[in-house]
Amino acid sequence: MPPSTLIEENEHKTLREAVAALGNRYGRPYITRVTREHAHPDELWTEAAELGFLGVNLPEEYGGGGAGITELSIVLEELGAAGCPLLMLVVSPAICGTVIARFGTDAQKRRWLPGLADGTRLMAFGITEPDAGSNSHRITTTARRDGADWVLTGRKVFISGVDRADATLIVGRTEDARTGRLKPCLFIVPRDAEGFERRPIDMELKAAERQFELVLDDVRLPADALVGDQDAGLLQLFAGLNPERIMTAAFATGMGRHALARAVEYARDRTVWDTPIGAHQAVAHPLAQSHIELELARLMTQKAARLYDAGDDTGAGEAANMAKYAAAEACAKAVDQAVHTLGGNGLTAEYGLASLVTAARVARIAPVSREMILNYVSHRTLGLPKSY
Repeated sequence: MPPSTLIEENEHKTLREAVAALGNRYGRPYITRVTREHAHPDELWTEAAELGFLGVNLPEEYGGGGAGITELSIVLEELGAAGCPLLMLVVSPAICGTVIARFGTDAQKRRWLPGLADGTRLMAFGITEPDAGSNSHRITTTARRDGADWVLTGRKVFISGVDRADATLIVGRTEDARTGRLKPCLFIVPRDAEGFERRPIDMELKAAERQFELVLDDVRLPADALVGDQDAGLLQLFAGLNPERIMTAAFATGMGRHALARAVEYARDRTVWDTPIGAHQAVAHPLAQSHIELELARLMTQKAARLYDAGDDTGAGEAANMAKYAAAEACAKAVDQAVHTLGGNGLTAEYGLASLVTAARVARIAPVSREMILNYVSHRTLGLPKSY
């Protein structure tokens, strides 16, 4: 169903309409078929690239649209609302593209950004580890100097799209020579680097994008594999993590809108005892509540994106976490209510909602759990003492 009018510029409304038109030509059946065939949404990815949607946030001088995360989140949300979201939009242009555009060398920008913008190159993002979970401060993947080279050792899990990516932006840690403490750094690891191995993770969640465990066994990289300043630490890391949260919120909001639209359509048409079931408040009110919650999540996502694009990393961090939390909760409730509205039909392949039940939970878990967001808001926003 179409979104309510937001406080958006005309160009944003035009962008929404153009992306929605593309998404509706593919729709949920396309993604379902691609997933069932263990394929990838290459046709949609290519056409989105040709229309300039994939690189809308990247600098114009490198083939991008010169806009920001605000615009890229619109692209992902509208594709999601049409039932065909592209998960790698979160990873490749939003995280990796943003980090390289902000902190990469001129050579790194020339090498990677044009391909990320036109869809011919793909990057994955490796941060999650088996024992670190949502705590990025406990990352154990280490990078040490060996002459002019870097040598990376460690493991990563739940890394999306590595099998398709030309390289992976790996979050490691280096030792600060002044304090001896470990600080995060970012490295571009080519897919064919020696010692860089991937193993698929068997997931109950069925999606076109597969998940992998990565092993870095003394992966040797040249000096120019380092992105940005090795002393910048968390600044560069969160330059990628804030867009990730914003895009996850857009992903969840789009999914929730799609599920709600299917439920509303069904409630209008499904007649029992000569009355459409949508006339009954027990059906109508939960759907109305889901619409309200999704709209509120969309507004917070818009706020977070605009703060980030304005260069307010601190404000964007708070808003991005709130947007991700709100959107994840709204999405899960919308999908659950949509399935419930359709009853037995909600579990059939024909309506395509049952597969969203598992997918809707992802945003509550990744890229950071809702509990860690509540921790963040508790002590960063409200000033309460930490419990850990």
